[in-house]
Amino acid sequence: MRKIVLFIAVALLTISMLHAQTVDRSKPPKPGPAPIIKIDDPVIYKLSNGITVLVVENHKVPKVTADYFIDAGPITEGNKAGVLELTGAMLSEGTTKHSKAAFDQAVDRMGANVNLSSNGGSASALTRYFDSAFMLMAEALQQPKFTQESFNKLQQMKLTDMKAAEKSAKAIAARVTNALLYGTNNPKGEFETPQTVSGLTLADVEAAYKKYITPSRGYLTFVGDIKPEQAKALAEKAFVRWKGNTLTLEKTPDAKNPAKTEIDLIDVPNAVQSEIHVTNVVTLPLTSPDYFAALLANEILGGGSTGYLFMNLREKHGFTYGAYSGIGSGRFQSAFTASASVRNAKTDSAVTEFLHELNRIRTEPVTDVQLQAVKAVYNGAFARGLEDPSRIAGFARNIIINNLPKDFYRTYLQKINAVTPADVQRAAQKYFNYNDTRIVVVSKAADVKSGLEKLGFPVKEYDAFAKPVTASAANNAAVNVDAKTIIQHYIKAIGGADALAQVKSVNGTGNMSVQGMQLVYNQKQMAPNKQLITISMNGNVVSKNVFNGTTGYQQQMGNKTNMSAEDIAESKLQTSIFEQEDYLKNPDIKLQVAGTEKVNGSDAYKVQVTLPSGKNITEYYDVASKLLVKREAAKTAGEQTVNTTTEFSDYKKAGNIMLPYKVSISVAAGEMNQAFEVVFSDYKINEGVSESDFE
Repeated sequence: MRKIVLFIAVALLTISMLHAQTVDRSKPPKPGPAPIIKIDDPVIYKLSNGITVLVVENHKVPKVTADYFIDAGPITEGNKAGVLELTGAMLSEGTTKHSKAAFDQAVDRMGANVNLSSNGGSASALTRYFDSAFMLMAEALQQPKFTQESFNKLQQMKLTDMKAAEKSAKAIAARVTNALLYGTNNPKGEFETPQTVSGLTLADVEAAYKKYITPSRGYLTFVGDIKPEQAKALAEKAFVRWKGNTLTLEKTPDAKNPAKTEIDLIDVPNAVQSEIHVTNVVTLPLTSPDYFAALLANEILGGGSTGYLFMNLREKHGFTYGAYSGIGSGRFQSAFTASASVRNAKTDSAVTEFLHELNRIRTEPVTDVQLQAVKAVYNGAFARGLEDPSRIAGFARNIIINNLPKDFYRTYLQKINAVTPADVQRAAQKYFNYNDTRIVVVSKAADVKSGLEKLGFPVKEYDAFAKPVTASAANNAAVNVDAKTIIQHYIKAIGGADALAQVKSVNGTGNMSVQGMQLVYNQKQMAPNKQLITISMNGNVVSKNVFNGTTGYQQQMGNKTNMSAEDIAESKLQTSIFEQEDYLKNPDIKLQVAGTEKVNGSDAYKVQVTLPSGKNITEYYDVASKLLVKREAAKTAGEQTVNTTTEFSDYKKAGNIMLPYKVSISVAAGEMNQAFEVVFSDYKINEGVSESDFE
């Protein structure tokens, strides 16, 4: 039997090879006809309050999805920035009929999905449960119960998230790029800040709800196992009595691209990677004759792992893990953006390669092989997308909102497949700017600025909130005090060298808040450098970090990881509980004053600390109180860089020493941002700590 199987395998291989010899691989295969897409026209109704109802029947699966969309367009929030997001979140906090818990339980019992936002809501469920799920969505939209308790919770969660992201180069790049593209007075360029969010009130949310959550410009789309007459009856039952504010689309002037290409540099001192965005505003309505060519041009340039950008910046040069591009479209002005996260040392080189590839797609026609490959990608992706009911709902709504031909999506792939290399080049020249583009770089300016200046473009500096930074502001004026004096003043402010010398151990206990969870935090230190941190929940230790002066480990949920050699070496540097004493005693630790900055509204000296390993730490000491108020540090863990910002406040005396009773920590690593706060209730000096704690 084994010989028979082998014979058949060899025969099949031989036949395959003979067939291969008949194929002329010097010529690309001719593309087949574009797939025929079957999308039924929706049945359309109009409710008396203005809601447009669209119904697309599909009885293949016993499931229905409904989507309610409010076509409000871009909205300027001004000094209330963040109120719409908060309003949308409040819609999921219960209704006048159901508490949040009861509402969520009702949805879960049906195995349904109900989602709410400031743009509307959606409901999806098996056919037999759909009516109930749909009525819950309608109830949440029309009868929300806005409580102060829910508002306070969501506002605090938002502020915590913002705190976690404040040193994230990715978050800063996204914010500043839009602000520079459109301007901060444009709804697409404005952004929320801790000040705008903390200034919001429940009354602001209620006002935003009354103004923007309305049947005006509303589109209710049903897709799935439902008859048009059933959908109409259900829509009338749920929504016909709903009255609300009449919406009009806000008019904002179009933004303009820079007259000449410029580099906009934003300094994030703890960044070890540069976020690069090469970007320009575009106007590309779906009715544009360039629409399909622009989509394919973007796919060839940076749509995926075979794009020009990816093959150059990652595969050829190894500057990044991925480089991509995207282009917006629709009724409103949008943007083309090419982006990547790049090592600081390669930032200027990466910018050069971005511009090289932009110039390439603008000046060199793509080959037939390249074009056919991206067309195949679009054909497959489009066909798979039709399995998503929300995609079908979006198509039905888009046709009306964008005034498209009824067969726009049925003939979508024919239009894609009709694009020529000349069309791609024309679209690239029109929408991918080269001589008048904006290159946004968010990075450690000290590492990248000189290299960027050599590229020959003007380099303009901005802060993390898109405000121009002047040369004098960048240097923060001359500081008439050296770093060692700042550290000496700090030691004196917390009690003095003699008092610190008497401290052999510190035992601090407090509460820790993480994403709404309350944990118990305990930190023990013993001279010269032993440390224990435990975090507990409901009496159980969930995290433990130990260093005994020689070795150490981290233990989480029963999993134990030994300290790295790098961390051990850094911990051994410390020869006293207060590391600032080592700054003065250890000649291998370098200190430098880098000016002053505002920390929570007060001036603080910025001190760069360079350890013998070369690791940099930035510490901020309040000019008036002399106390340490903030520390920034970065660490590479595997392929990720972890940026940590720690703020110290509420200093009080513990024995003869001033210690911070409030410590706020934010951690950013790639897309992950986390923030937590420790509020100490008690510090014990020279008691409650023993050698056995560090085993």
